[in-house]
Amino acid sequence: MAEQQISTYGIDGMTCAHCVMSIDEALRGLPGVTDVQVDLVAGGTSTATVTSTAPLDAAAVDAAVEDAGYSLSER
Repeated sequence: MAEQQISTYGIDGMTCAHCVMSIDEALRGLPGVTDVQVDLVAGGTSTATVTSTAPLDAAAVDAAVEDAGYSLSER
């Protein structure tokens, strides 16, 4: 069985539970993603911890977050 990858992304622009659901749905739609945990920091940089079966393509993660209406933070 392949080793799972865990990546954490900072996300700006999230303010509520609906934002959390949008990001969760967007990231779960990426190939290989098996779990998403979002920590909402309203008015600050929220984090999404993503578990996947292989390393995720950075451009795909960025596009998924942007399509959901948010942006990755510069961390």
